[in-house]
Amino acid sequence: MTRTVRSLIVVASLLMAVAYVLPLWRISLIAPQYPEGLGMRIRINNIVGVKENDLNSINGLNHYIGMKRIEPESIPELKLMPVILGVLIAAGLGVAALGKRIPLVVWASTLVAAAVAGLYDYWKWGYDYGHNLSEDAIIKIPGMSYQPPLLGPKQLLNFTATSWPDSGGIALVVAGLLVCVALVLSFRRHASAAAAPPLGTLA
Repeated sequence: MTRTVRSLIVVASLLMAVAYVLPLWRISLIAPQYPEGLGMRIRINNIVGVKENDLNSINGLNHYIGMKRIEPESIPELKLMPVILGVLIAAGLGVAALGKRIPLVVWASTLVAAAVAGLYDYWKWGYDYGHNLSEDAIIKIPGMSYQPPLLGPKQLLNFTATSWPDSGGIALVVAGLLVCVALVLSFRRHASAAAAPPLGTLA
């Protein structure tokens, strides 16, 4: 493994640590009665409003349509994510120290699996909140569900909901791209070494 590949792995691992201080995801809601918008940010260990009272306002609106309250302390993933990310970062630094291609492939595959699992869990969380509505809801619309979008915009009654990676999520995406570059460079070097004639062989 070249110094460049090792450096890319180290930078990617350290960039992943940004997720401990910057929010991973952002959900925004805009409607005529809320022209300034409401929003919440999903952090690695918490969910907070974009503005001070946004989360309370969202929970108040959700109550009318029968959605459960969003209570960060009741979401187990928010306790697990800091640990999982810490293990992945430490593993990345270990891979860079080892300098071997196979551990890099295993680590990169684990990153992909963790990313897919995280996105699926986020989708499942939104599905549960948007579909499992209270029978005592003040507003009931037959056949209507309120699952927020996984990515991009979605119309929910008179609200336009949008869901995008926030700054910490973007940092994770960039880290993933760096790992992809490290993989490509590592495989190219391996292929070049395999294709090179043995020492002492005449051209």
